[in-house]
Amino acid sequence: MSDKLQWFREAKYGLFIHWGLYAIPGGTWKGQPSPHGTEWIMKNMKIPLAEYKELAKQFNPVDFDPYYYVRQAKKWGMKYIVFTAKHHDGFAMYDTKVSDYSIINTPYGKDIVRQLADACRDENMTLCLYYSQMQDWEHPDGNGNTWDFNLKNQDFKRYFYGKVVPQVKELLTNYGKIGMVWFDTPYDMPIELCRELADVVHECQPECLINGRIGYCLGDFREAADNAIPVLSQEECWESPMTLNHTWGYSHTDDNFKDPKTVIENLVRVVGKGGNLVLNVGPDEFGKIPERSEEILSEVGKWLEVNGKSIYGTTGIPNFPYMLPWGDLTYNDETHTLYLHVKNYPNFPYRILLTGLKTKAIAVNILGSKKPLKISQSYEIARDENRLYVFLPEECPDDIDTVVEVKLEDKAKAQTVGTAKK
Repeated sequence: MSDKLQWFREAKYGLFIHWGLYAIPGGTWKGQPSPHGTEWIMKNMKIPLAEYKELAKQFNPVDFDPYYYVRQAKKWGMKYIVFTAKHHDGFAMYDTKVSDYSIINTPYGKDIVRQLADACRDENMTLCLYYSQMQDWEHPDGNGNTWDFNLKNQDFKRYFYGKVVPQVKELLTNYGKIGMVWFDTPYDMPIELCRELADVVHECQPECLINGRIGYCLGDFREAADNAIPVLSQEECWESPMTLNHTWGYSHTDDNFKDPKTVIENLVRVVGKGGNLVLNVGPDEFGKIPERSEEILSEVGKWLEVNGKSIYGTTGIPNFPYMLPWGDLTYNDETHTLYLHVKNYPNFPYRILLTGLKTKAIAVNILGSKKPLKISQSYEIARDENRLYVFLPEECPDDIDTVVEVKLEDKAKAQTVGTAKK
């Protein structure tokens, strides 16, 4: 496994920021709601390019404060930031010399990526940049805009060499160290071009990671489907991109936010399967992160202040044989520590059962407390079944997720459900 993945393996939790011109309509166009994600409004509603480009004339995010973004991300427990340098609409949120379609040619007129890069450097935060490499609804040779451009006249390589390659080089040469380039929607992009794009990244910054959506397993780690968590633990590095509500860009109407408990449950499940969670916010047209997003992430951050040991630096758990009615597991292979995340606190006699743990538990306590918990660990030979009972305090320590720290004698080993012998 490459050493350059070390920071990513340890980080576990990142902040995704989807922000661009689409924050202005915020999911509606001429009074009509967009059927899907707000950042896709141009394509989903087939807005003529000339009309969509008018948004640039009014984009003026005067409330944007890069240091506030980075410092808040740190308070929320995030270890890296992924920012949309260019999304599918083709608009660059930085000072590109390749195209006039950028943040520089707006009333705001300042390089957003530059400001974030400076803030991340000063605050010791890893900055990663999202770049849509195949879709570009502004470019006549990019993928996706079928209502403005004649597909018969398209030459994708002209777009690739004329915009993609030089813009990726700009991002990797003008803004200091970049932790990762987060590519997206490769669709049927030719494999030879994907390889060439990966080479561009490696040549500019050899230590920069490439996510799985460059295509054809050419990335440094696997990218899960949006808002998805695998059923089983994964040995390879992977990441799950999720949103706080239903959309990625800012929405005037989508207030169906996940509550802090759900976010923590998702984080625990992702980390327990060996992955990272990169959780998205969509700032409004003025550069403000929605208040509800801030409230939720602040609650998660407070939980992580107490329980971060059960998240950061952990590895995937062994695949235990049964679902856990009381919660989930995370695991640190280096310290041989299993973390039991109790989200459904038991009634009397206040105990939980973990079936299938073969390794001996030598010390058990609530994370953050030195007071040992009573346990009962046994093996029933007739059923070939290992059981660990943990007896919890009568009063629930944390209504969201009570974390029990289980120190093991050796590496965690789990039983599998085998075929009965006759």
